[in-house]
Amino acid sequence: MPDTPPVVVVTGANGLVGSAVCRALVERSAHVRALVRSAGSAPRLDGVAEHVGDFADGSVARAVADGADAVVTTVHPMGSPRDVQHRVGVEGTARFARTARDAGVPLLVHVSTAGVYVRAAGGGDIAEDGALLPDGSGDYPDTKNAADVALAEVEGLTTVLVRPPAILGAGETSVWNTLRPRATREGDRAVNPAKSWPWVHVEDLAALVADVATGAVAAADDPERGPVRGGVTPVVVAGEPATWRDYLGTVTDALGVEPEWTDEPVWTGQLRADRARRWGWAPRVGLAQAMAELRQGLRPGA
Repeated sequence: MPDTPPVVVVTGANGLVGSAVCRALVERSAHVRALVRSAGSAPRLDGVAEHVGDFADGSVARAVADGADAVVTTVHPMGSPRDVQHRVGVEGTARFARTARDAGVPLLVHVSTAGVYVRAAGGGDIAEDGALLPDGSGDYPDTKNAADVALAEVEGLTTVLVRPPAILGAGETSVWNTLRPRATREGDRAVNPAKSWPWVHVEDLAALVADVATGAVAAADDPERGPVRGGVTPVVVAGEPATWRDYLGTVTDALGVEPEWTDEPVWTGQLRADRARRWGWAPRVGLAQAMAELRQGLRPGA
């Protein structure tokens, strides 16, 4: 850890993950530069300074990265057309990374996704070395995979690719607390209940990101001990095992509708977060608490 409070830049600081990362950084006494597109949308916390602009704009990126100890990138327009996801999530993120490096920033923490891994029926557990989905698997996994590749080509940084699965946490932009339940209410509720449903709570995800960004997880020569200095290190972060029966069963019960359980072959392995645990991380939010929080935010017909 540095002797003085670290300065950390967070892109997409008004999003579900970005705002949680800002809170976690402040709890660790970091000075946060929160980069957002709209004035007044950054978390209003002591220790957080709002910066307004496009993170892919070179002048904006240089100004916000100057003198920073680390940058955290969270921006990816999930659900947008593929060309927008590529322009923003791939090209924009890589451009920002190069600008940060040229400004002297030594560390980049990127919020990737465990959705880049193959989860085939009959397959086993998945860790950081799991097989990646081939191109053509979908706009989101394709562009997230491409962003990871683009960041790996940016030399001169210690880069950490944090790979969470389904992220739980209240917020308008939350896929699993808001958008997926909306689709369930509208009739999308058919799945094999035994299918694995890896997840992590946004606060636990933010804790790992903040620990890495502030140096609480020190760089190392071995990825099992910490981010590899000057290299690219993926790290999976996931909570306790769960299935679609846990998730969809909670959602449908809360909404007052019936699930449509199927019996097709599905992946029943687990997403292994052993590396994150060896780095000193452990989830604080258990499945029961997460499902209770999810249920509380859902009402029949709401």
